[in-house]
Amino acid sequence: MDHAPLAERMRPRELDEVVGQEHLVGPDGILRKALASGMLPSMILWGPPGVGKTTLARLIAERLKRPFHTLSAISSGVKDVREVIAKAGGAGLFSTSAILFIDEIHRFSKAQQDSLLGAVEQGTITLIGATTENPSFEVIGALLSRCQVYTLEPLTEDLLLALLERAMQEDAQLKGRTIHLQETAALMRASGGDARRLLNTFELCIKAAGPGEVTITDDLVK
Repeated sequence: MDHAPLAERMRPRELDEVVGQEHLVGPDGILRKALASGMLPSMILWGPPGVGKTTLARLIAERLKRPFHTLSAISSGVKDVREVIAKAGGAGLFSTSAILFIDEIHRFSKAQQDSLLGAVEQGTITLIGATTENPSFEVIGALLSRCQVYTLEPLTEDLLLALLERAMQEDAQLKGRTIHLQETAALMRASGGDARRLLNTFELCIKAAGPGEVTITDDLVK
């Protein structure tokens, strides 16, 4: 973990650490209530990059203590999907439904999406698909009708600044250093609202500044 990028080191370990998305994971959030009931629907998480889709899927699986399988739509095919479904189906009559997380599900072809239908309908797997594209246009109707669509909102500048402050206070590699956030406009522009990009750009700036006290300015980021 010491060599992991800052964004990975700061990845939330529980729902209360998730930045933003109050409508989903806040005290009255839809997903928090679903987790409390133990009744989790298959779902599509739709939102821009770096807002927590993958993290949310992992936290859901951990909270429910369910088997968690992950596939990338870029590198996986129907064969990979069927292997996961077979593994989940062979887990036993009294086992809990496995969670299958598919990143960039909009990149799956119709045939690949079709291969999920039976397992989702029968409850063999609980599907969590992540997409940056409108699922109404990119996910086939038969699969979409079996899933809830949850929209993740872009992170505001205030939330991103709070994330930087938390990183400086909590990260083992940063909290011992003196870091001043003098200017943040260039950091915000570079991040494009993506928390992962923000944290990793921030870390690169600190490394570029060298040892000792660091003052973050727009010129340093550029």
